[in-house]
Amino acid sequence: MSTATYALRDAATMLRRNLRHMARYPSMTVMLIGQPLLFLLLFVYVFGGTMGAGVPGAGAGNRGDYLTFVTPGILTMTVASVSIGTAVLVATDMTNGIIDRFRTMPIAKSSVLTGHVLGAMIQTAHALAVIFAVAFLLGLETAASPMQWIGLIALLALLSFAMTWFTVALGLAAPDPETASNLPMIFVLLPFVGSGFVPVESMPVGLRWFAEHQPFTPIMDTIRGLSAGSPDGSDTLWAVGWCVLIGSTGYLWSRRLYGTRGANREILARC
Repeated sequence: MSTATYALRDAATMLRRNLRHMARYPSMTVMLIGQPLLFLLLFVYVFGGTMGAGVPGAGAGNRGDYLTFVTPGILTMTVASVSIGTAVLVATDMTNGIIDRFRTMPIAKSSVLTGHVLGAMIQTAHALAVIFAVAFLLGLETAASPMQWIGLIALLALLSFAMTWFTVALGLAAPDPETASNLPMIFVLLPFVGSGFVPVESMPVGLRWFAEHQPFTPIMDTIRGLSAGSPDGSDTLWAVGWCVLIGSTGYLWSRRLYGTRGANREILARC
């Protein structure tokens, strides 16, 4: 076999390991999906009647229009929420010594992190499917064409890939799983300080500037535009650009931390 074939085989093995962990501990998956699902129900049924009146083009107390407006923010929050579990799993592997054991085995070094990333993306896909299903049951309407649906799914997959690599780096940087569970929380909160739940035009000047320039606002606006059948080209470019920047930063940071922390642990073990 070629080196690439061995690497793919090892990555598939690590993916199976992570999928078995998810199946063995379903409570983690339920918790990560439950949080955005709770926010969806809370904002539509508790706040939707009032907040829906502030959505452009919506009638007073129109929960249906607010459901359409808020769903992109919930989808983005779902991706961020699942990434917290990835950071915890990576930090757990780093602290319980399993990574050191993997280093002594004849496997591709990249396969360990690749397995975490692929497993997290599969978990994210399941979570997004649940959110979409509940949103449609609540009455979500969309005017997206088949090609726009493909674009929407591709953007969510790109966001999941980028967020997962970044949270893998956070898991490697964290000294313990507890810290790793807290570091990615900022990504769950960012949709609130963006266009996820209210139009940015309704915010005070300083907060509005931050909301317009933070990464998740163009991503949520692009999802909203694709769902409505009228995506904005500028928002799409910014959304893809932010995803590429987040993903590449996370990937390079992960590789550096994986090598550095592993080397440090080997030196300490010899002393």
